[in-house]
Order: sequence, then structure tokens, then C-alpha cells
Amino acid sequence: MKYAVKIEVSLKPGHINPEGETTTQLLIELGYNVKAIAVSKVYTVFLEASTKVEAETKAQEMCNRLLANPTKDNYSISIAESK
Repeated sequence: MKYAVKIEVSLKPGHINPEGETTTQLLIELGYNVKAIAVSKVYTVFLEASTKVEAETKAQEMCNRLLANPTKDNYSISIAESK
């Protein structure tokens, strides 16, 4: 089966978020009442797997091997069948 796997990678609390801090400051300068911005990356991976469980296992491997740094990043995975 084909699956569309959405992987969102974000910083764990306490880690420096320079892109979010810069964007927050710029929006404040533009007049918006912004308190903070958290920046994350979203990967959409289209893959083939026998089952949804296998697709999730592959996605977790991708995160652990390349897409997320377990020291500083959290990640979430959602899976949907794809055509």
C-alpha cells in the first residue's frame, strides 16, 4: 500500500529558537501583539509499506536516523493512505 506520512519536527522546551525569536520580534515591530512563535519543520513522505504499522516503523527510523535530533527535537507522526 502507499502511505503519506506527515512528520513534524520541533524543538524541545529550553532549546534556543532563533528563527522563532526573530519572527516574533519582527511581528511585534509590525504592530502585532505576539508573545512567542515556535518554529517547526513538516516533512511529507510518500512511501510504500505492507501495513500502516510498517509505515510508522519506517517513519520512526527516518526520524531517529536523519530527520530529528533526539537531544534537541521532538517529533510527531501521522499516517494516511495515499493513492
